[in-house]
Amino acid sequence: MYKPFKYALLSTGFAILSGLTSLPAQAHNTWLLPSSTVLSSPQFVTFDAAVSEDFFYFTHRPLPIDALTITAPDGHNLVPANVGKGELRTVFDVKLEKNGTYTLDISRSGLRASWKVDGKPKRFMGNAEAFAKEVPVTAQDLEIGESVAHVVTFVTVGAPTAVKLTNHGLELVPVTHPNDLNVGEPAEFQFMVDGKPAADVKVEVVSGQSHYRNALGEAKYTSDKQGKVKITWPQPGMYFLNAVLKDNKVSAKQAKERSLSYSVTLEVQVQ
Repeated sequence: MYKPFKYALLSTGFAILSGLTSLPAQAHNTWLLPSSTVLSSPQFVTFDAAVSEDFFYFTHRPLPIDALTITAPDGHNLVPANVGKGELRTVFDVKLEKNGTYTLDISRSGLRASWKVDGKPKRFMGNAEAFAKEVPVTAQDLEIGESVAHVVTFVTVGAPTAVKLTNHGLELVPVTHPNDLNVGEPAEFQFMVDGKPAADVKVEVVSGQSHYRNALGEAKYTSDKQGKVKITWPQPGMYFLNAVLKDNKVSAKQAKERSLSYSVTLEVQVQ
């Protein structure tokens, strides 16, 4: 896991966990955008990481990558190179030296709380240690929840290989490989929660460059009993997929509910 920047967990947590709801108009969403998703031979790939209203268009602020994990096809973790943080995006390179599929995952989990002090609303988002120090357990109208979020993208060099899961929170199992998506060919994905198939996951898919459209144009799906959905791609290009689910399988006794999200950037090719 890469940790070059030291941001306050409270502020970065809100940026990462903004994907825990569906995609309303003008919401801020978090995403990773690779310069290439499919390569014929090993080389560098550049990535943008940002928080914005429009997909793949820099309008709000950079996405910190302190929680980034880059997993190579053989299971080893890589470290990004040439990391730069600007006002609107974070940029970094990754040297892909072996054939197969690489997974990039910015993953965060923690507690969130809301309460009132003298009638005024207060909010917290962070880890259990910070929660114990900052949140009064006897606070007025105290509500506590747990969150797990993944922001993901994939790059394949040569032939694609299997995608490995963390088995923590909501994740996608590619029945159709994420770097083998084509217009006119429905893709099948399976959603898992803690490594087990998850029914009733709400999934929204939006094509990139939404900045240039009057309407978001999202397509909505719900996973079946096996956690599966089939998605049809109307045109080539980059897509943003966001999946959300809530359950009561909390790891912290203070929480009543767990909010799960999984966001992934995908590229659809012309057949």
